Amino acid sequence: MTQYGTLSPEASAGTIPEGDALLNHADRSLLIVDDDKPFSTRLARAMEARGYRVHVAESVAEGVSAVDAQPPAFAVIDMRLGDGNGLDVIARLKERRPEARGVILTGYGNIATAVTAVKLGAFDYLAKPADADEIHGTLMAEPGERADPPENPMSADRVRWEHIQRVYELCGRNVSETARRLNMHRRTLQRILAKRAPR
Repeated sequence: MTQYGTLSPEASAGTIPEGDALLNHADRSLLIVDDDKPFSTRLARAMEARGYRVHVAESVAEGVSAVDAQPPAFAVIDMRLGDGNGLDVIARLKERRPEARGVILTGYGNIATAVTAVKLGAFDYLAKPADADEIHGTLMAEPGERADPPENPMSADRVRWEHIQRVYELCGRNVSETARRLNMHRRTLQRILAKRAPR
């Protein structure tokens, strides 16, 4: 397991936007805990370009181990991981470094649980798929302050489509079971699944 890497060439060269709140943080270490490797790889690169020193873990066990070895200043943690719940990583981070800022990423069906995560010590929560600008803005927001809304948020149709796709995957791509859980007619669901994702 590697420790927090050095800044990317772009960040080292000073491409962090002038006036960015991250410049005020001497410790820019960021732990990303997510078992979706393509997502975590893209996010790690994007956050490095914004000036963070990033370490990626793919499980609760790896995340807790990383926190024990070197508690980061910032963390972005998926709620659902293959070996358990991301709340365990947040709880350990708050024990080891109470001032750390941790953001929980959650599916649209888990917003109520995410509110509980905030009460347990997460700095805030974001619904997946969140982009690097949203995550950075949330990490930099002051307590009690709302991050700026994204310039191009997903449309309501896209949010609905993402939720349906997530439930479909969780049901093992079983159309009948997905339709039952979504309280939707099977043919209606089939038509939605056959279409391209809305913008």
